[in-house]
Amino acid sequence: MNSPKKIHKSHFLDFSILLPYIFLVIIGLIMVYSSTSYGQLIAGKSPLQSVTMQAVWWGMSLVFIFLIYHMKVTIFTKKRLLNSLMLVVFCMLVYALLFGETINGAKGWIKLPVGGNLQPAEYLKILFVWFLSNLFAGNQDRIAQHRWQRFKQPLLILIVLLGLVVITPDMGNMVILSLTALAVMLASGISFRYAYLTIFGIILSGVAGMQLVVQTKGHIFPKKFAYIYGRFEAMADTFNPDVLRKSGLQLANSYYAMHNGGLFGLGLGNSVQKKGYLPEAHTDFIFAITIEELGLIFSIIILIVLFFMIARMFLVGIRAQKPFNAMMSIGFAVMLLMQTFVNLGGITGLIPSTGVTFPFLSQGGNSLFVLSVAVAFVLNVSADEARLRLEQQAEMEYFDRMQGYQGYN
Repeated sequence: MNSPKKIHKSHFLDFSILLPYIFLVIIGLIMVYSSTSYGQLIAGKSPLQSVTMQAVWWGMSLVFIFLIYHMKVTIFTKKRLLNSLMLVVFCMLVYALLFGETINGAKGWIKLPVGGNLQPAEYLKILFVWFLSNLFAGNQDRIAQHRWQRFKQPLLILIVLLGLVVITPDMGNMVILSLTALAVMLASGISFRYAYLTIFGIILSGVAGMQLVVQTKGHIFPKKFAYIYGRFEAMADTFNPDVLRKSGLQLANSYYAMHNGGLFGLGLGNSVQKKGYLPEAHTDFIFAITIEELGLIFSIIILIVLFFMIARMFLVGIRAQKPFNAMMSIGFAVMLLMQTFVNLGGITGLIPSTGVTFPFLSQGGNSLFVLSVAVAFVLNVSADEARLRLEQQAEMEYFDRMQGYQGYN
């Protein structure tokens, strides 16, 4: 039997995560082209402009997946590296808030000199999971003893970063970041008593916040947050003529798109709603266009593939023997799950629309890159755990052989 140390890392590659990821991105490139080509032609531009940019981001993502996968997991536990990245993203958030581009009412974008934009809040998703996993994994003894003093300063740093996202304002990413942080905390080994109190507190705060928005019609908030009530209004009474002319337009056309698609769709490229009726058809509402063109059945298949990949990421975390590996995998799985539910909830009217992209399908280089990096981390963790299990198996076999040898003598 070969020693585990001689086995190349590529032998531990988890194809149950990698192959769904590739499938989803390829479908995403097709849908980005389909949802943007008409508008590009009308504007006198190349119909390939948007999908080409998306493909460039994917190419860069694949390079980072390769690099991250071949790194040792111990590198990610280096506090100096993590703290440096946290400082960089903090500076990016502040710069975006002061001098950034305003897109769809949110001032959270940094214009790049080579074209395109950076969205710091997206990169914060990776760092939230990474930072909390490293923090809790290195303090398992304190968690077991309910000694939380050590966590006050690090958690305060995360609250400040989350506050910068809120005042952008970017409520969609704020929700995803908060719920992801909660998931990592619950996976850290925290006692059930603290877990239940935390969950109850978040639910109570969320319900109270929604009631405050609805009862005051958003007037209690600064002007830049006034759009929040419009999102609630659109969700509650989409086809009211007054609402339909304003905040309900997007959601109503999302309904029309999904209704047009039926079970089998109108055919790739044949969407009606993408032709100027549904704003942000290529980003927030691309799944509605997917249903319109490819039909409900194929769209459900896309969801099954996505949820299968997320389930596999959860399984890697559940089976992991190292706390850091477990929290990283579970954290990124929850991040993907929350982004999916927030997007689907927005396009179906179950929750207010938040401007969050659909994972891997929507146009958005920042989102695709960040989600790809999350997949890379989990692939690395999966390989690390597989190698660890193989080493343990080899040690047990060696021990059994030695026991047998001694018994024979």
